[in-house]
Amino acid sequence: MTEMAERMGVTRPTLYRLERGDLSVGMGVLVRALGILGLDEDLAKLAADDELGRRLADSSTTTKRRRSPTA
Repeated sequence: MTEMAERMGVTRPTLYRLERGDLSVGMGVLVRALGILGLDEDLAKLAADDELGRRLADSSTTTKRRRSPTA
């Protein structure tokens, strides 16, 4: 565990929180852990199949038009 934390550049408590699913651990920490474990390609596969995430991203970029007030 110590070696993994060192390779990731985090403390052991941070690695422990990541393992426990603590949502306060940043996504970057997760990505570094996956890279060290050789699982970073799996993250890309998950993102590719994330239909809900794509819909949410698309909806957040769509702007609604406001009607101009009539005089």
